[in-house]
Amino acid sequence: MTAHRTAGGFRTVTLTTPAQFAEAAALYRAVFGYQHPDYALNPRLLGALVANGGSVVGVLDTADRLVALAYGFCGTDGLNLYHYSQTAVVAADQQGLGLGRLLKRAQREIALANGMTSMRWTYDPFQTRNAHFNLDVLGARGRWFKPDLYGEPGTDRVVVEWDLRGGDHPNPSRISPVEPTEADWGIPAGDGDELWLALPADFAALSATRPDVADQVRRDVRSAFADLLGKGLVAISCQRVDADTAVYFFGPAQEATDV
Repeated sequence: MTAHRTAGGFRTVTLTTPAQFAEAAALYRAVFGYQHPDYALNPRLLGALVANGGSVVGVLDTADRLVALAYGFCGTDGLNLYHYSQTAVVAADQQGLGLGRLLKRAQREIALANGMTSMRWTYDPFQTRNAHFNLDVLGARGRWFKPDLYGEPGTDRVVVEWDLRGGDHPNPSRISPVEPTEADWGIPAGDGDELWLALPADFAALSATRPDVADQVRRDVRSAFADLLGKGLVAISCQRVDADTAVYFFGPAQEATDV
């Protein structure tokens, strides 16, 4: 993988040494706050991925400190091959500096070198900042919905697919045709080829202060995603419309290839 250095002095590298793998595992624990060994990242696994066509990429700061990490591997759904990105993490004090995009670009380079033209990964539909990055900044599309992916309540995930053949494909900014309120959260709206779905912009805060409302919104959003994606639509954008509400936009699946 070609190393890229940014104006801020960051550079992307493929991690290759046991020391780097151990540093990656420590960063992973620190970012997610994991303590239980079931959620640990195995440094030996990272070494095996690097040796067998997977991606284990990091971002180093000017002092060569690892501040961001992503890893992935070749996946298949029985019909298509793709690069599956299992995780991407950025140190808490380095977020908002564009390091997520550096990680994805590095993974894209490795995937293309190994003959794959698409990448998939998952994210929590209530993490609207992640949704905006995935859908609007990178131009990936939310194609599938997996309820309780990790076997626990609250682990619903959207699976996105990213066309790797033309670089980043930022979406044009979309403006909600309505001004949704709390009463609209979780209820699909719109007509024709484009539908939208409003939800709380900060679901964690809602869960902490109004858990009953949050539980109902989660059920409604789960139902809406399953229904809309099940009909062949894809999530194409996620925009925050005000301090309280974000809006997903859905369009025909064909748009997933019109990039």
